[in-house]
Amino acid sequence: MKGPPTDQASWPPDPRRLLATLEELLAIEALDLATALDQACQRVAEALHADKVDAFLHDPASASLVAIGTSPTPMGRKQHAIGMDRLPLANGGREAAVYRSGEPYATGQADQDPQQLRGVVDGLGVRSTLIVSLAVSGEQRGVLLAASAQRDVFGPDDLAFLGAVAGWVGMVAHRAELVARIATDARAQGQRTAADEVIATLAHDLGNLLAPVKGRLQLLQRRAIREERARDADDGAAALLAVDRLIALMRDLLDSSRLEQGLFALERQPDDLAELVRATAAALATPETAIAVDTPDEVIVVMDASRIRQALENLLVNACKHAPGAPIHVGLTIETSPTGANAVVTVADQGPGIPPAARARLFERFARGPESGGLGLGLYLASQIVAAHGGQLTLDPQTTIGAAFRLTLPLDDAAAAVNAGAVAGLLTTRVAEPDGRADAAPARRDREHPGV
Repeated sequence: MKGPPTDQASWPPDPRRLLATLEELLAIEALDLATALDQACQRVAEALHADKVDAFLHDPASASLVAIGTSPTPMGRKQHAIGMDRLPLANGGREAAVYRSGEPYATGQADQDPQQLRGVVDGLGVRSTLIVSLAVSGEQRGVLLAASAQRDVFGPDDLAFLGAVAGWVGMVAHRAELVARIATDARAQGQRTAADEVIATLAHDLGNLLAPVKGRLQLLQRRAIREERARDADDGAAALLAVDRLIALMRDLLDSSRLEQGLFALERQPDDLAELVRATAAALATPETAIAVDTPDEVIVVMDASRIRQALENLLVNACKHAPGAPIHVGLTIETSPTGANAVVTVADQGPGIPPAARARLFERFARGPESGGLGLGLYLASQIVAAHGGQLTLDPQTTIGAAFRLTLPLDDAAAAVNAGAVAGLLTTRVAEPDGRADAAPARRDREHPGV
């Protein structure tokens, strides 16, 4: 028989054979996927008296059906030896047809079927074949195939049996994948925990070692200034800058470790976010990079000011690094919605932007772009600091030039009432000066704040 419709299969199949096979499939331990499917295919091959049973799963990367599980029989071993365990869908064949259509297939004269792959008929000597769709966790993932070198070996009852068993084989595969995923997650969690302990210890010890080094460098620099040794004073300033960078790196490593371990603490109190934004921009502005700041005169937020400053610094450093020499704009607004009011800080640059492939992992720990030279902690720490305040750090998907980040902090009722004037008040444009000042632009620009 060749390609019978589903309703020609004998249904229901022999319940005794089904029950015996189910018991054997349930006894398979949830090992790795390949081992579990090998054992499942062996049980089905014994029940059908088949020369070979395969569990083919679709591999999207190669657009092929791959025999993840195969019964350990002579024909099964030969299939792997001659490379017929991997069937590109583009080559056609009955296996590909069943995978695409979901319709079962049966024949006892495979050598008379022009749609059979030559490797199956001539290389393996297959004459009788049963193929049914194989679903894993409700998703069609491949086909379950039984083959024999003898003609007309399988009957309608065998096709019905294979169709019923395919569901159980799919359950074996799903269980094996779950166990593998759990084991992988457990290993990854163990590695992260061990890494966090190493990072915390290393960062703490290095921080302790750097403190006296910085103190000695400061003494040497002051001595050089007092003795008017300009070159030595400049070298001392450069060395101090390098030490400060190392100390900041140790701080970031410690913070990331505390965040992962749930030990990150905040000291919140009402503070002026507008002044914090202006001061942070002024501290990071350089003659090469202008930072324009648009803020209301005052926006009171209940926050840990030092941590929010750290998040803003990370955003601005990121903008300066990826858009050197290009102007940077920092804005602060208050947005209201039925769920409440939020203070929203935007940091926008005119750089190359964030590649689409990098956006999914943008705020993950140690996530780095192709041209990034850092550890990949800046945006991660910024997002986690904001999240600890009940807010959110996002990349604005509407930006077409450069990158724009939105740092949103919720306002409680008291803060929202204090800031009510800022919603309808004046917005001052300032240019951050590299000498630490944030001066109003020569022509002060006042406008109604949208307060959306």
